[in-house]
Amino acid sequence: MYLNRAIDILKTLVGFDTTSRNSNLELIIWAEDYLAQFGASLVRIPNDDGNKTNLIASFGPMVDGGIVLSGHSDVVPIDDQDWTSDPWAITQRGDKLYGRGTCDMKGFLACVLALAPRIAQLKLRTPIHIAISYDEEVGCIGAPRMVNKLHCDFPKIGAVIVGEPTDMKVVSAHKGISSFVVQITGMEAHSSRTDMGVSAIMEAIPIFNLIVDLGEKNARANSQFTPAGTTMTIGLIKGGTAVNILAHHCEFAFDIRSEPDVDLAPIIAAIAAKINEIDTSIKARAPNGGAKLIRRSNTPGLNFATDSLAEQLARRINGDNEILAVSYAAEAGLFQQKDMPTIICGPGSILQAHQPDEYVEIAQLDKCVKFLEALVESQI
Repeated sequence: MYLNRAIDILKTLVGFDTTSRNSNLELIIWAEDYLAQFGASLVRIPNDDGNKTNLIASFGPMVDGGIVLSGHSDVVPIDDQDWTSDPWAITQRGDKLYGRGTCDMKGFLACVLALAPRIAQLKLRTPIHIAISYDEEVGCIGAPRMVNKLHCDFPKIGAVIVGEPTDMKVVSAHKGISSFVVQITGMEAHSSRTDMGVSAIMEAIPIFNLIVDLGEKNARANSQFTPAGTTMTIGLIKGGTAVNILAHHCEFAFDIRSEPDVDLAPIIAAIAAKINEIDTSIKARAPNGGAKLIRRSNTPGLNFATDSLAEQLARRINGDNEILAVSYAAEAGLFQQKDMPTIICGPGSILQAHQPDEYVEIAQLDKCVKFLEALVESQI
């Protein structure tokens, strides 16, 4: 019964284009209306513009020890991807359901929402909180306000399950991510007269080289993460107007993905020092030019805490004793940072996330529904 309901709900959720550049309000309004039928207490935590919001829906007595079931509402873009079916509608082929977000991570949200009628029926001794965030896919930007709300204004949380796709295995740790934008302004001139201007693109090259060098120097062996250590990548670059013009602007974005016990301060300081050096050099030749570093996101990793209540609860239900770590970043570390025991466990494979023809297996949704049913039953 709950599996069929979850599939129906997933069809609805996928139909909302919640690519991170868009608002998620239509999805949230739908979820509020749905959850209100079952008596949930609803709290919104919006962004400053009011065009996106987190949602916390609570069932049961507001006492210490509650369980949070957490997932993000946004999805990655379909731009330049070769889909063979409509990404904003569920297409079933065999035992797989195709559509953007089926795996990452509307499948988990659909399973959680499918259990809402059952949760509402139970005489819970501790609360169940359903937490839906925004802008996870662009650096976990929305969740900090939601996590802080749970930490400050709700009774003490006993355990958090973040439903990123893990094939329904318990994941104990994830890497953190810090992302930055570098903006460089030069001075245009004919490319034959490099003495008359400053190419913003050429000025960016020493920063590129430093990022590559720092990534290589911070590799690590004997780690449970793959790849081990700190990785650094430049993911976006834009600048210039023509091949024969010294570029007026150059902007690029890079990220640093690090294991949870790594202190990134020296790495960031080295990059900031290089950018300050370039800023000074540019201003000496082009007073209106310069270079600056802007932090875009700072999401902590999830540390191993294999004796936590979240670990014990999840492993008791699914019988999984393998200790796993993942290299992607997630919102789990934010919860742990606020003293909430947290693990990651959700339907689908991370190998399907962000891909064209993204899918989730129906068997994975079935496992998730059964896992969640056992979890909520354990709270009566």
